[in-house]
Parts: sequence; C-alpha cells; structure tokens
Amino acid sequence: MTHRTLVRALLTSAVLAAGVMLAGCDSDQISLAQNAKANQPVPPKLVAAMAEKDMDLQSPILVRLFKQEAELEVWKQTRSGQFALLKTYPICRWSGDLGPKVREGDRQAPEGFYSINPSQMNPQSAYYLSFNTGYPNAFDKSLGRTGSELMVHGDCSSRGCYAMTDEQIAEIYSLGRESFFGGQKAFQFQAYPFRMTPVNMAKHRNNPNMPFWKMIKEGNDHFEVTKQEPKVDFCEKKYVFDAVKAPDAVRDPVFNASAKCPAYVIPEEIASAVREKEQRDDAEMAKLAAKGTPVARLNTGIDGGMNAIFASKIPEGNTGLSEGGDSQALASMSLARAPGTIPGTVNPPRPNLAVQREEPVVATTSSTTPPASTRVASANASDKSEGFFSSFARKVGIGDATADAGKPVASPPVAAAPAKPKVAEAKPQSVVRVAPKAEPKQAAKPAPKPQATSTAAAAAPAATTSTQLAGSAPVVQTNSFDTRFSAVK
Repeated sequence: MTHRTLVRALLTSAVLAAGVMLAGCDSDQISLAQNAKANQPVPPKLVAAMAEKDMDLQSPILVRLFKQEAELEVWKQTRSGQFALLKTYPICRWSGDLGPKVREGDRQAPEGFYSINPSQMNPQSAYYLSFNTGYPNAFDKSLGRTGSELMVHGDCSSRGCYAMTDEQIAEIYSLGRESFFGGQKAFQFQAYPFRMTPVNMAKHRNNPNMPFWKMIKEGNDHFEVTKQEPKVDFCEKKYVFDAVKAPDAVRDPVFNASAKCPAYVIPEEIASAVREKEQRDDAEMAKLAAKGTPVARLNTGIDGGMNAIFASKIPEGNTGLSEGGDSQALASMSLARAPGTIPGTVNPPRPNLAVQREEPVVATTSSTTPPASTRVASANASDKSEGFFSSFARKVGIGDATADAGKPVASPPVAAAPAKPKVAEAKPQSVVRVAPKAEPKQAAKPAPKPQATSTAAAAAPAATTSTQLAGSAPVVQTNSFDTRFSAVK
C-alpha cells in the first residue's frame, strides 16, 4: 500500500510538472492553481456509476463534443474492452460558428480528432483547470490553419475554447488524470459541429463545410459501430481511420498529412459495418432532403452557443447557435438545477452586429422583421439591446439609465444562402487499398437532385487553405461575453 501511494504521488508530480503554464484562450492573466484543484477525487456518485457499468476507475476514457447540442460526453472503457457512455456534460459556452477553426483570432472552436496527453493537462489555468485540445493537428497544419491554446476549461467564458463550469472541469480533469494513472498514454478528443445524424446532415446539406463534416463523420461512424477508439492518420490533407498494413506488406504504412497516401487496408469487419451505416444514413438524408427539410441558415452573425440549462439561469439568456433556445423551452428548465456555478461575468450568445452590418439587406414584406428561422438574442430593441447591466441599472433607478436606452439596433433581413454544388464521391470498397491521386479542384456545378451518396471517400474541402470559412464570426462587438465585469463576481 505504501509503495502504491508513493508511485501515485510521483505520477501526480510528473503530470503537474509536465503541464505547461498556459493562459488558456489567450488570457493575459495567469492565476496559479493549487495542487488541490488538480488532485480532487472523482466524486463518489460517479465512481458508483462506473461500478454499475462495469468500468474501472483508472480505465481509458474518450471524449466527444457537439457544438449544436452544446454537450460534452465522457466515454470510458468497460471490462469487456469496449467504450460505454459514462456521463454527458452540458457546455456552458462555446464561441464562433459551426465549422472548423481556420486561423488565429477567428474565434472558432476547433472541430476534428485530437489526442490529449498528460503534458496538455493544465493545473495552472487562468480558468480554474483546463486541458489543451492539441489544435492544430497534422491535418490542420497541412491546410495552413493557425491557432494556439485552444482549451476545454472552466469559468464559462470562451474565445475559441469550450468552456464548462469550474465544477464540471474539475470532474472531467479528474477522469483524465485517473486514466493516465491507469496507463493510458493519451485520450482521444472528438469535436463535432453537431451529432452526425441524417437529420442534422440534411439540415446543413448546403453548408460549405459539408465535405469536411462528411470526412469526420466517417470517424464518428467507425466509433459508433465498433465502440472502440478509432485509429487516426492523415495523408493527402485528409483523415484516414483504422488503417493497417496490407496483407502483402512487410511494414506498417507511414502517413504524412501533406504527402501521398501509402498503401493500406481497413479491416473488413470494420469497413463493412461502416459502409452499411453510411448507406442507411445517406438514404435517410436523401429522403429528408427530398421532403424539403428546411436548410439551416448560414452566416447567422451569432457568436457561439450555450446549453439551455445555463441560458435558462441568465437574465436575457439565449442559446445562440445551440439547440433548445426558444423561450418556452428555457422557461421549462428554469427550475432545474444548474450543473455548477455560473459566474456573474458570463454573457449569453448575442448577434455579432459587425458581421450583420456586412450582410446585404434585401426587400421583404416587413423591412423590420427578421425571417422566422432567424434566432437573435435581442427580441425587444428598447430593452434587451442595451445589455444586462444597463437594463439592471435602469430598473433599479441607478444613474441616468435612459442615456443609452434609445439606441435600438434592428437585425437586418438576410438573403437565404444559395445552394452549394454537391461533390461527387467514389463508392467505398469492402477492403480499401489506397494509393489515390491528389485531390483535383472541384468545378462549380448546378446542385443536382438530392440522392443517397456514400461518404467513405469524402475528401477535405479544397477551399479551406488560407481563407476563413464562410459562417465564422471573427469580429465581435465591444459588449460581448469577453467583457469581464469583476464587480459582480
């Protein structure tokens, strides 16, 4: 017992020493965390849940995250060797738009597959505790994408990160720490724009990020059918999942994100299961599109999202780009207990007015009413547009609250986004042996009638090299959630 305690203490010291003193989301302040933060035990209730699900405390974990649903999942390996869902955490705040991060300062939270090792665990975060997502990975770098210190952290404040409450990140951090104690060298972090269902894919079928989303959906499908952590490689500026050497090869394939793909195969039992799932999903997506499933609006000008459980607790709360943001849904959750402390400085997602002013205004039947599908944070220009603190001051009679109250900002109507051309894709093979050519540039063509297509050979979008993807929101108004009002902590 004494020997085990000593080893555990040494491992803890190694993890803490390896953690880089990261500010997290480009913060200009670093508050040194006590070791007690990073060494909080896993809550007994969660330990009991592990026992019920046949999991060991120190077995490997895997993390999945979904922007639109504003949820983070922690999966843990059971004694059978497969991963099972342990707990789902609502995300307090994420910034940017649906879509991958492209460049430093675009406010985008990353999407894709990343690996988290002990050196990325940050016990000295300015936001209580955090871990670095590892962005940019080799795929991101091959496209020239830039950015740094993209974290999952506490404090419910985001500038390109995924923000939880302090209580949530302490629990997630402890699960990662215990997995390292158990021998896991790194845990996988999968970040998606939304749950990769046929319904969501149909809603976003005209989004310019769809080729990229189809590519990472393949990795999602590998995990869904195997409940195993997919092996991730990169070549020809695209993701490759669960690749192994060909039967006649003498050595494992060597992958380089910017180089030609080596010869490899995907095990038949995985390839066939993934192919069947993709065919079902594609057929369902085609049916939904043919029925006229509404297409999600592009370039909303809303910066990020928030889970409804948190939005329901905040004055003028709004979920932004996350689901469940209507007033009735928020009202129904107002009595539910929030999973952690919400700082007084947090602001809900709001329209990015600078971006909205750049959008063309088109004539409609009502020049002052936004389209029905548009969700904006300010419903009453004379009240909500002035901000929470100005509104609060006016209501309680502090100062001349009417000075800025007469400055309503109308959200201009926005033209519907045109349909994007569909990318032709190759049929998947039962056993994939790859030595493909470099991806040609895709010529723009009229959008064909929706039909079921395979996603097994989807390639990275050719247009995402150095320019920002459509739909991201790099410019933010002064009265945004970045403004930190320390007086109301």
